[in-house]
Parts: sequence; C-alpha cells; structure tokens
Amino acid sequence: MPRTKDPAIRALLIERAAQMLSARQPISLRSLVAGTEVSTMAVYTYFGGMDGLWKAMRQEGFTRLAARLSRVAMSDDPVQDLTALGSAYLANALDEPDLYRVMFDATFDLEDPQAADDSLHTLVHAVERAKAAGRFRDDVQPLELATQSWVIGHGLVSLVATGPLPREVLAYGVPMMIALFVSAGDEPGRCRSSVERGWGVA
Repeated sequence: MPRTKDPAIRALLIERAAQMLSARQPISLRSLVAGTEVSTMAVYTYFGGMDGLWKAMRQEGFTRLAARLSRVAMSDDPVQDLTALGSAYLANALDEPDLYRVMFDATFDLEDPQAADDSLHTLVHAVERAKAAGRFRDDVQPLELATQSWVIGHGLVSLVATGPLPREVLAYGVPMMIALFVSAGDEPGRCRSSVERGWGVA
C-alpha cells in the first residue's frame, strides 16, 4: 500500500517556503528542506515539484483567509458584520504575514482560482444584506462596494504587515469605512456605531 501523506509535512514546507521568500532567501529543493529532517523528494511527493509548491502557497493563503472569514459570527446588524469581515481580513494578514505576501503575487498560479473569488463573495453577500435591511441605497452595486471595502483593508494592512507603517495606522480603517458606507446611503450616527462595533470583532 502507498504511504499516507502527512499533512503536517505539507504545511511545514509551505510555511518554510513562505518565510524564505519574505526574507528574500534563495529557494531551492535543498535550501527548502535544510534542517527540517525532510528529504527533497517530499517536494515532489506533496506538490509534484517546485511549481506545485508555489501554487500551494498561494492557495493556502486564501484557504486560511476563507477559514478566518467563516468564523465571523453574523449579527442582526449587516453593516457591523461587513466591518467585522474587514477586520478579520486584517487580522488574518497580520497573523499570516509570510503567506499574505504570496497570496497576491500573480506570478504564481492558484491551484483553485475560485478561492479568491469566494473571499470577495463573502463581502458581496454582506453588502446585499445591508441593502435588504435598508442601510444602503437601492442603486448601490454590491460587488463594487465590497471591492472598495477590500481595497481599504488591503491597502492598510499592506502598509503595516509588509510595509513601513506602525500597527496603529490600522485604526484609520474606522473613519474610512464610515465614509464609504455613508456614501452608500447609511445614516452617519448609526453607521459609526456599527463600524466601531464591527472593527473590534476579529
């Protein structure tokens, strides 16, 4: 019988490759497994080679993001929930900074391109809920507003997790989200309360 693959070894190689990439260390079969007690053959066993490893790294990033977003409990306040999803996005990036760098490197393909779309659709659904609840105008396009909220979160966390700015800068997300949602039709006072509650959920 063929040996059962150990998911821990797969995860180890993905984590190590992401760390080496973020540290700008040259990655080869030998350097990847150096000091791990794993043979170079494991890269072929688990990924089919180095190209498969790059794809798996990006995929793992989006898989962990999807898992993080799925843990956000929905409330009866859809604007709070939309903000909480944005906060979870930031938290995931800060917890997984090495994989986060790789997730948006389009030089590597994804194993499953739908993974990125699924994360965005989670935000789209939250916008749709807010529209249905009368918080956003009828003419608001859910995909457009969801993308704008993602841009805010991605810009902030990129400057903190992979850039030069301190973590305190993440607090700028609150007024930015409020401005975005008010422009979509939400009442300013109610919007502020929802965003401030949602920002601290993750």
